[in-house]
Amino acid sequence: MKQSNLHYLIITALFTAFIAIFSQIIIPLPLIPITGQTLAIGVVATILGKKYGTLSVLIYLIIGAVGIPVFSGMSGGFGKLFGPTGGYLIGFIPTAYVIGFFIEKTKLCFRNALIANLIGMCITLLFGTIWLKVSSSLTWSAAITAGVTPFLIVGILKAALASYIAVLVRRRLLKTRFLRV
Repeated sequence: MKQSNLHYLIITALFTAFIAIFSQIIIPLPLIPITGQTLAIGVVATILGKKYGTLSVLIYLIIGAVGIPVFSGMSGGFGKLFGPTGGYLIGFIPTAYVIGFFIEKTKLCFRNALIANLIGMCITLLFGTIWLKVSSSLTWSAAITAGVTPFLIVGILKAALASYIAVLVRRRLLKTRFLRV
């Protein structure tokens, strides 16, 4: 294996751990809990780009699916992927890819990262809401009310925070040549 491939596999593993750790940050609110999971997905995809950002998310989902408690609330197992919130988890895959793709095709700046992360938030909510509707036999109205509305404001804030953090970190990692584009 080439040294550069090994370098990026190690970075991918580190960022997979970052997602798992941030998934355990939970702010309990009356209607829905807010987790650091989607924030971490945005940060990872913005820093690593489409290939390694998506790989990091895939590894995270595989680790969680086999039962290692990396999902929010120290949970894991296939049941989480097929439960009512499984669509959000699966939605992280296209979310990471699209964010990374957008970042790679544009100039690295907060505005572009924010646009990418807002698009990513919409993708996650779309997958999550569709699966919530199907798995819970809800009407579209009920699925949107439960699966989108409570997450919009916090999602926008997390997208902005992820963009800010990721642009700052990515620039520093590129400057130190830890990341090579």
